[in-house]
Amino acid sequence: MKRKLISAIGVAAMMVSIAACGGDKGDEGKSGADGFAGQTLTVWVMDGSSPDQWQKDVTAAFEAKTKAKVKFEIQQWNGIQQKLTTALSEENPPDVFEIGNTQTPAYAKTGGLADLADLKSEIGGEWTESLNNSSVFEGKQYAAPWYFANRVVLYNKKVWADAGIKDTPKTRDEFYDALKTIGEKTDAEPIYLPGQNWYHFVGLVVGEGAELVKKDGDKYVSNLDDPKVAAAAETYKKFQALSKAPKDKDEATPQQGEVFGKGNVGAFIGMGWEAGIAIEANPKIEKEIGYFTVPGATAEKPEGVFLGGSNLAVAAGSQKQELAKEFLKIALSDKYEGQLAKLNGVIPNKESLQTNLKGNAAAEAAAPAAAGGGTTPLIPEWAAVENAPNPIKTYLTAVLNGKSPAEAAKQVEGEFNKRLAQQQ
Repeated sequence: MKRKLISAIGVAAMMVSIAACGGDKGDEGKSGADGFAGQTLTVWVMDGSSPDQWQKDVTAAFEAKTKAKVKFEIQQWNGIQQKLTTALSEENPPDVFEIGNTQTPAYAKTGGLADLADLKSEIGGEWTESLNNSSVFEGKQYAAPWYFANRVVLYNKKVWADAGIKDTPKTRDEFYDALKTIGEKTDAEPIYLPGQNWYHFVGLVVGEGAELVKKDGDKYVSNLDDPKVAAAAETYKKFQALSKAPKDKDEATPQQGEVFGKGNVGAFIGMGWEAGIAIEANPKIEKEIGYFTVPGATAEKPEGVFLGGSNLAVAAGSQKQELAKEFLKIALSDKYEGQLAKLNGVIPNKESLQTNLKGNAAAEAAAPAAAGGGTTPLIPEWAAVENAPNPIKTYLTAVLNGKSPAEAAKQVEGEFNKRLAQQQ
């Protein structure tokens, strides 16, 4: 899970042109169980994404319905962009494949993905809009939302009790006041928030209703000078001032779960699986870990969060597109989408299926924010922006070190725009 979610949240699309083969809709015009009999569908899924039981049950349902076979092939995140790019340009690509949500626009632009508008019309009427956004490129449905995850607040129950705090906060101001109280009444660091936890910053930008880029004529440019982006930066700065974490490091340097695991931190903002890092560092802390949704400006709406996750797509060059859609109808059905959510603790593509998360404290805390979440800009040009040194990280550190958001935006604007202008 850890590797899967890190990659799904952090990796950007590889912008390599794909000469997708074949315009044939596939299946030689055949449909129904008799027409699919004897065929084998190849499905690529990433390591850790689909539990063995889920694969077994989906396979049984698919083969019973279509009389065809399905072959799952497990892939590693490391190097998957190049491998998938190559596969989609060949005569026999995988028919169905998992693709990171922020990767999807790049492959759609290059022609590697089949149009799934008919599938959306048939089974996607209740897909959560924020989760489906990454499957849509230039108004067309090129993938289907599969599973997602977002950040929550992980807190130390003992530290909060020592500070006299009985209830978890429901608003941003209540959250800040609780952390401030921890600083005043205990020896603990109120929150561990490194200066470059930029995915949390992306969430704050989403919460403000802003974007990190804007259109200037026929090209994209930095939007860091937007007052709404500045407001997100000021919120980040306000909370980071309660932390002793370095202003020029991200959440993995060091791993914030390890810092939290020492037992002297009130809270941190991270993925639910990061609790495992804390427990590995200090098994005794397990009983003290709690979770709650990142509070927003009002109790009615959680804070904006970055949505990491995966979509399922069909190769434009597949000769079995109709059979592939039959697979998706089963895999994305309420039964098996709900099963995946329950087994992996991930957010399903419909709000109605979130009941499958009951009993998973971290997932239950994450789910309320999903509908209002978002991603980095869903444009192929975004990929180069995330390369080190990431200008968004540079921007945040500048703000935390005293520059105004406008000054910090100006400082990185040239590099930001240069990357957005790179040929894809």
